[in-house]
Amino acid sequence: MTSYDVLGVGNALVDIQAQVEDSILSELSIDKGIMTLVDDQQQASVLGRLDGRPLNRCAGGSAANTIVALAEFGGTAAFIAKIGDDEVGEFFIKDMRDLGVKMDIAPANGAPTGTCAVLITDDAQRSMMTNLGASATLQSSDIDESLIKAAKYVYIEGYLLTGETTKAAAYHAMDLAKKHGVKVAFTASDPFLVNMIRDEIWDLITGPVDLFFCNEEEAKSLTGESDPIACAAKIHDHAENVALTLGPKGSIVMHGGEAFPIEGVEVKAIDTTGAGDMYAGALLYGITNGMTWRQAGHLASQASARVVSQMGARLERKFTEEEIKSLSDLA
Repeated sequence: MTSYDVLGVGNALVDIQAQVEDSILSELSIDKGIMTLVDDQQQASVLGRLDGRPLNRCAGGSAANTIVALAEFGGTAAFIAKIGDDEVGEFFIKDMRDLGVKMDIAPANGAPTGTCAVLITDDAQRSMMTNLGASATLQSSDIDESLIKAAKYVYIEGYLLTGETTKAAAYHAMDLAKKHGVKVAFTASDPFLVNMIRDEIWDLITGPVDLFFCNEEEAKSLTGESDPIACAAKIHDHAENVALTLGPKGSIVMHGGEAFPIEGVEVKAIDTTGAGDMYAGALLYGITNGMTWRQAGHLASQASARVVSQMGARLERKFTEEEIKSLSDLA
């Protein structure tokens, strides 16, 4: 049986990115800088409005982006998510497999593959319209125990907790991971989600989650603290490992009662899509491939800086083995 560094469980969304003027956001009544869930019909009208513009398309979704990042660093990965029986779904699976990610799951009937229209304005803000489509049909029976057993970490995105069957699938994956002694990593996904289910997230951090990823806003919302270091320390009281990102200011990694402040990397941000996902992918790659937590944090900081200095959530200029080695020597 092949073994995997990380098995991801999340939404399968095809990201469709376009650069737009602010006027388009007003015209479509889109809230700037946040993610809004839309139905099939609303999404069709947003995509229709982008007709004729240059679009960038790639397999996305929070956990999928993290798994892709890990695979591009040379890590081994598998991914569990639901796609629709359509061209967009075929595109998603092919894109993941081309990167060496194992993905075998029967398509859902009667639901389109999920899409996320990412509208990027001149100020590098991203406004996302997400139609979960078939992703929302993921259920416990889709979780493959043999894949979990073969992984070092199972990585779960918080967005799954917003639906009844997807939440059951996420909990089932965590239960199986615990049964087989596999570590569980969980990402908060979004500040609105933390506000909505704060107690549930605390229960997860105190319970099955071994590594918790969040950004500054999510950490403040979760803990009620205003200082990031106090936030990280409070979360670390409950979770074995914490990775708290601070945007351009870097991040704080907590492991074994120790805090590792990781400095930010100065870059001109063009598009912040996928910065947190990239950070998680690089950190997971590091800790499952022999790096210390400090070294992995350092690599993650460099990777997220590189991804925000370009368009899209995939690195145009990948890290070479030499770069990865020199970064671990520096940390």
